[in-house]
Amino acid sequence: MQTVKQSAMALFLTVIPFAVVAHPHSFISLKTELVTDGTQLNGLKMRWTMDEITSADLLYDAGNAKPGDEIWKKLAAEVMANVLGQHYFTEFWHNGQKVKFMNRPTEYGMTRDGHQAVLTFVLPLAHPQPLAGQTYTFSTFDPTYYVDMHYAEENDVTLPAALQKTCTMAMHTPKPSEETLNFASLSIKKMHHPKTWSWVNSSHNR
Repeated sequence: MQTVKQSAMALFLTVIPFAVVAHPHSFISLKTELVTDGTQLNGLKMRWTMDEITSADLLYDAGNAKPGDEIWKKLAAEVMANVLGQHYFTEFWHNGQKVKFMNRPTEYGMTRDGHQAVLTFVLPLAHPQPLAGQTYTFSTFDPTYYVDMHYAEENDVTLPAALQKTCTMAMHTPKPSEETLNFASLSIKKMHHPKTWSWVNSSHNR
């Protein structure tokens, strides 16, 4: 924890490889940027890139549509409705309490990246949260294990440029217990170990 005390902020990522724990049928690569105004945390800007098989139906419906065509808005709305039905597949915590989100994203859209569909949206917090001296944790996961949602690289979660000089990030991958693996593989009991980011602003400890 010495690195936390020596930096203004620290970000920690905990990742569980769902492909090992269970047998997902869909894969989504995540990228997230924290949305702030410099003094408050306002939300998360997310980019979800779906695997080619999952993308196939969406891209078939899109056909040869160009960026900005109406079909992309329709497809984005359909996918976003499912995401909202699962509370954005995300949990956000502050001081042991869940932080609430707004019911709808402030913006969202869908595009194509080769043979993959890409959903982007801004997940807004219901109330802006202070940055100074605070600790935050957020997790994005599918508790059913049907979808493997993962950050491929440590830098897939980023801070605004104005905060990058005073923040550090690190990735940690804990190992699930044998009991957890057995429960997941046998479908006896649904358990989840979400990917978790913890943000510690310890500027007062400098």
